[in-house]
Formats: sequence, C-alpha cells, structure tokens
Amino acid sequence: MQKIAAVIVLLLSFTRAQAQVLGGKHVFSFLDLPPAPQVTALGNMNAALQTDDLSATFLNPALLRPSMHTHLQVNYADYFAGVNYSHVMAGYHVPSIGTTFATSLQFVNYGNIVQTDAAGNIQGSFKPSDMSWQVTASRQYKERWNYGLTLKYIRSRYQQYRSTGFSADMGITYQDTAKGWQVGLVAKNMGSQIKSYGVENKEPLPFDLQVGISKKLEHVPLQLSATIHHIYQFDINYEDPDFDEGQVIENGDTLVNRAGAIDKVFRHFVLAAQFTVGKHVELTAAYNHLRRQELALLQQQGMSGFSFGVGVIITRLQIRYARSFYQNSTAFNHFGINLPLNQWTGLGTFGEKIGW
Repeated sequence: MQKIAAVIVLLLSFTRAQAQVLGGKHVFSFLDLPPAPQVTALGNMNAALQTDDLSATFLNPALLRPSMHTHLQVNYADYFAGVNYSHVMAGYHVPSIGTTFATSLQFVNYGNIVQTDAAGNIQGSFKPSDMSWQVTASRQYKERWNYGLTLKYIRSRYQQYRSTGFSADMGITYQDTAKGWQVGLVAKNMGSQIKSYGVENKEPLPFDLQVGISKKLEHVPLQLSATIHHIYQFDINYEDPDFDEGQVIENGDTLVNRAGAIDKVFRHFVLAAQFTVGKHVELTAAYNHLRRQELALLQQQGMSGFSFGVGVIITRLQIRYARSFYQNSTAFNHFGINLPLNQWTGLGTFGEKIGW
C-alpha cells in the first residue's frame, strides 16, 4: 500500500506548480490530440475505462493490462484544415517481472505551407510537424490496484523553429470486478520544454489532473463512465478579450451572460457510455461540455461536444471508427486497427494461435 500512497502523493504534488496552465497557455498542444478512435469516441478523456483496447494506455498508464500482450495498433486521423496525424502502438507483457510494457509513436503532419516574407513575396514552402514517442510500464498491486508510468520524448519543428521536451504521465486505478466498478486517477504531461523555439523563456506543458469512475451494469451490456479534468482549478472558463462567448443580442441590446456556477462545474466533466451489441460490436458515445461551450456557435450549437464510435471486435482483429463534433458542421474522422499478434502467431506467453 505504501507504493500506491507514494504514487498519489506524486500526482498531487504537481498541482500547485501547474495550476495556472490551461488552454492557450502552453506548448506542445498536439499532446492533447486523441491518438486513437476509441479515445476520440470517449471525448478524449477517461481515467477509469474498463477495456482491452491498447489505446486506453494514453488515457491512463495504469489501464495498460496483461491482456494487451503483443497487441499492435495503427491509427489515422483526418483532422481539420488538411491536417492529419498517425499513431502506432504495441504492447508486451513480461510475466517474470509482473510488468506490462507499451511503446507508441505519434506524428502530426500539417501539410505543405507556403513561406513568404513580410511583404508577401513567396520564398518557397516548408512542412511543419510534431512528434512524440512514449514508453509505458504498468504493474498490478495485490488484487485490485494497478499503477503505471509513461515517459514521453517530444519534438516539434516549424521551419527553422524547433523545440524538444520530456514529460511523464502517472496513474493508478482501483477495480472491483465483482461489482463492475473502477476508479482512476491520472496526472498527465508533467515535464518541461528542454529546448525552446527561440531565445525566449521556456513554456509550460499542457498539464492536467483527472479523476474518473466507470461502472459496468450487471444485466445490461453497458458501461457508463465519468471523468473530471483540471480538478485543481475551479474556474476553467475562457473569456476571449476580443469576443465574449456569453455576449448575446436581445431586442437590439447587447447583453452579457457569463457562465454560472453550475456551468463552471459541468465544464470539468466528460461523460461516456459504451454499449456492446452481441459479441463483436461496441458502440461508444461521449459528451465533452467544455468543448461544446468553447467551440460551439452561439446560435448553431448542434452536435458540438459530442463524439461517437463503433468497433468491430473479433478474436484476431479489432477495427474502430470514430467521429467527433467540434462545431455544428465541423467534425473529424478517426480510423484504427488493432492486431493481437499472439492470436496470429502464438507469440509470447499469453495465448496460443487459434482460429477466428
């Protein structure tokens, strides 16, 4: 139990130093991009999901489990404005030390950008990009506890401007399989920019501290989960100095309708549900209130903040698709495939090669 207590203390010790950091105030924002369709479908945040999908490691390193042994996952996202990114990940369990490992690589491609001088004269083009490489280790403590650590190397390149950094995610979970409950706590992106883009001071990383809970219903193939993010800061409402999101026009008068206390509380929540259809299909839906409030158009909110996903799960293959709505008519698509290699080749200790 001392190990678990030490992890909790380390997670909480970072909140005071990082409490000021929120959207628009940090470097390497691409770290917040969902790397896989399952993560996209869950609203990009979930600290306690009960799943065998390898991408859950991104949500909380303590969600990396031995059942993900020899899984290989490849994902592709068709993002906005011609931006696309890919993610590849693999897991491996080592029984002799009771530890499960995973490694992944994410690459963001911003396309070909025209380079001009101050007068607008074209001087060529360049291809900006972001990349992160991460290594995760997870262990079980007694019967119900799991804890994990992820280390990340980050590199960003925008023409002659380049930056590097290191960060870590730390998480724990407590699972009661008999009653279908799981609780998780995770601190994400604890680290520092090693090399800044210019001579100015180094910028903070997109730190977040999240707590979540999930419940598998007993008589219905449904799992419900809720995640609270930025739990160290109550007011995460962003007020643009050039545009007040609470500004409305009524009878020719301009009125200001600022976020109330209930709205401020709910902005911390991401709610999700996962429904299993038969043995081979998973349907996922989530709602991110902060995303809806910050990105939705005032008069046309539509599906802003909602995300959906479908997964086809068979013994030797998992195929997933997700779609996430940022604004009423603006959404992006995410595709992924997961191969449990031990089911194909008998690789490793867990599982023999079996049929479909």
